[in-house]
Amino acid sequence: MDEVLLRSLTPSVIGILGRRGADFAAAEDAVQDALVEAVRVWPADPPRDPKGWLVAVAWRRFLDAARSDSARRRREDSVDGEPVPGEAPAVDDTLQLYFLCAHPSLTPSSAVALTLRAVGGLTTRQIAQAYLVPEATMAQRISRAKRTVAGVRLHQPGDVATVLRVLYLVFNEGYSGDVDLAAEAIRLTRQLAAAIDHPEVAGLLALMLLHHARRTARTAPDGSLVPLADQDRSRWDNALISEGVAVLQAALSRERLGEFQAQAAIAALHADAPAAGETDWVQIVEWYDELARLTDNPIVLLNRAVAVGEADGPRAGLAALAALDDALPRHTAVAAHLHERDGDRARAARLYAEAARKAPNLAERDHLTRQAARLNTR
Repeated sequence: MDEVLLRSLTPSVIGILGRRGADFAAAEDAVQDALVEAVRVWPADPPRDPKGWLVAVAWRRFLDAARSDSARRRREDSVDGEPVPGEAPAVDDTLQLYFLCAHPSLTPSSAVALTLRAVGGLTTRQIAQAYLVPEATMAQRISRAKRTVAGVRLHQPGDVATVLRVLYLVFNEGYSGDVDLAAEAIRLTRQLAAAIDHPEVAGLLALMLLHHARRTARTAPDGSLVPLADQDRSRWDNALISEGVAVLQAALSRERLGEFQAQAAIAALHADAPAAGETDWVQIVEWYDELARLTDNPIVLLNRAVAVGEADGPRAGLAALAALDDALPRHTAVAAHLHERDGDRARAARLYAEAARKAPNLAERDHLTRQAARLNTR
């Protein structure tokens, strides 16, 4: 059974139920029930019209729920009867659902969970596994999110920037459980790019493709992190790089620069270098300057300090770093790297050890600990 096809049909089926009178929460619940039924039935008896099958089953589930509700008569009067068999309409509600799930009243975690359910077609169990939380916890989070947007009509305009931030959060979660969230984010962003003509949507897609192209080279066989400069570039996916660069060039040609296009341009310059020593750091610094102009994110300036250290020498990088708040995440790790580049290995070792204690995850902590041990051994 094609699970990607199944998930890709989810937004359209929810939209069809919404136009027939179901509110968002009820429509989403009914479609989830239909997806579970499809997983059970389709392998042995695949339907001729998968979308029509999902619509029919989901509508029956909705009507069953409506009839059992205490307000049965009022709710049944507001909806149509059993749909006439036949192919489902070709209207695509994906874009409206993106905007609904990324509603500004939702927390980022709730928006991500709701997007994965309603647009991605993932089950609560799959989302819970991906985020390493109990299924009951994720179910409560999704229920609260659906209640929050219960009164929002699907035709109301949404904020593209909010949708893109949600998709970027999904992508950055990477992989855990039985769902590859990075690949899922790329799939959803492709879907969004097909539904809306916007250079920042293309910029985000390009950024994801360029980052994803380096995925297999980011870890060693023992699971340890491999820094960009040390990665085996023969393991990078050249097809994804070529696609990402082409998507980015088309977006930049429209001369409506945004932060995702600027980030993608930096990623493209890294991908273009045959070896780490051939990276065009001067141009990367220029792109960080553009990115700093577009966003007030201090992490941009932290990454710029690293680029300045490569382009103009470690002393220049340390000077740029000195202007930043030393409480920033990974500030100490950047300082360690720049001091090592400047030849002060004892100080760099101490800073690597300190950065390891502050690391946000086990993989990064182990990497920084090894860096400190390497310098102490020398």
